[in-house]
Amino acid sequence: MSKTPSSTPFPFGLSRRSLLQAGGVVLLLGRQHLAQGASIVAVRVWPAPDYSRVTLESDIPLTAKPVFVPSPPRLAVDVEGLDLNPALKELVAKVRPDDPNIASIRVGQFAPGVVRLVIDLKQEARPQVFTLPPISPYKNRLVLDLYPAKAVDPLADLIADRLREAGSSSVVAGAAGSAGASGMIATPPPAVATAPQPPQADPLGDLIAQRSTATPTPPPVAIAQAPAPRPAPTPVPPPAPRPPSVNIATSRRTDRIIIVALDPGHGGEDPGATGPSGLREKDVVLKIGHLLRERINDAHIGGNPMRAFMTRDADFFVPLATRVDKARRVQADLFISIHADAFTTPTARGASVFALSERGASSTAARWLANKENQADLVGGLNVGGLQDQHVQRMLLDMSTTAQIKDSLKLGNSLLGEIGSMAKLHKSKVEQAGFAVLKAPDIPSVLVETAFISNPEEEAKLRSSAYQEQLADALMVGIRKYFAHNPPLARSRSV
Repeated sequence: MSKTPSSTPFPFGLSRRSLLQAGGVVLLLGRQHLAQGASIVAVRVWPAPDYSRVTLESDIPLTAKPVFVPSPPRLAVDVEGLDLNPALKELVAKVRPDDPNIASIRVGQFAPGVVRLVIDLKQEARPQVFTLPPISPYKNRLVLDLYPAKAVDPLADLIADRLREAGSSSVVAGAAGSAGASGMIATPPPAVATAPQPPQADPLGDLIAQRSTATPTPPPVAIAQAPAPRPAPTPVPPPAPRPPSVNIATSRRTDRIIIVALDPGHGGEDPGATGPSGLREKDVVLKIGHLLRERINDAHIGGNPMRAFMTRDADFFVPLATRVDKARRVQADLFISIHADAFTTPTARGASVFALSERGASSTAARWLANKENQADLVGGLNVGGLQDQHVQRMLLDMSTTAQIKDSLKLGNSLLGEIGSMAKLHKSKVEQAGFAVLKAPDIPSVLVETAFISNPEEEAKLRSSAYQEQLADALMVGIRKYFAHNPPLARSRSV
């Protein structure tokens, strides 16, 4: 008698029928089982004035259902395929007191296989929730970006820096003097000037005064009439000496603040390159950026004060297009992106300076580096679906002109010459490639590779405070020499 197929013996005493039954159970429960089997690799919170980011990194993709509640402002997110575990509970302790956007985070088991995150906010926000596929060095990521409802104004950062550095008392005095000259306060000017005084050394006074008024007050007759209660047949301006003349000069000088945009590469979710001993590119270039900012803020060019604006001044991620947009919004005169990249072999060494190219890269290495740097948005995590006016932004980035590239090459040569006086150069001339971060159509822009962090000797130099100081000095001298041969164009900045 032949045996039926269902009773055919299998190893370990299992029959075909039992295997088919077990397989059916796997097919029915497989998806749910896999979802509940997701494990959290890491949780991170990145606070920044521009926005705060919360990241859940897992071994398989997660599904989230966000709900934003405006009053009090909070974001509730139900994450499917998770059970509450110690890694998720770490989010509660990762919120910093100085986070400008997040007040606290609460986590709990909302339902079997569903974890609810509640992010309490300090202000109204525009949340973005999206997922990112695996890319080195990360696995699957669920990203919660919390943007302030009122976007941060880059010009406000310049004013805030000035307030911190100069001290509130001196800045208020300077602002009051400037505002009096421009007719923004009702206090009448003194009838007689004591002695000609030099212009106030507070170039941002007018900016501060203007920002303190929602709409600039037109040159009112009332201000001229206020100090003269006696009747007069015709309004007569104050007598001959006109103290505002000095303040007008100050205002005109304020109109020509020279702004240098400094762009420390990578940051936040994007660590950049990592050296043999663990030094991260995002950390060392931020230090160099801070050192160069100090030198720029203490400098003048042709009597005009200089100010540095940093696209990021802490450890957070900034998309490439946003870096360019920030520089354009503050009407920067120069844009310098600072990096310390790696190569496939540890023998590569030397500093380099790059400008934009419209016709392709000047070398294979330049093309390789540009492609690598242009992937920063993939590593840092960009919500492509949330971009607004994407076509307009892309058009602006494609408007780079021959004149901009010509000026960028001049700036690059000036910087390269000074870097070469204190460090080994990888190439003796400025190279060119299609770096996305250099595509500001109206700003001379360069990318400086300070050294190869993948080279053990150069990594040690980059870690050295002395080398960082020398590099910042060289870059400052290069900036000065550029402006000595290419004076900044006249420009009136409106705030």
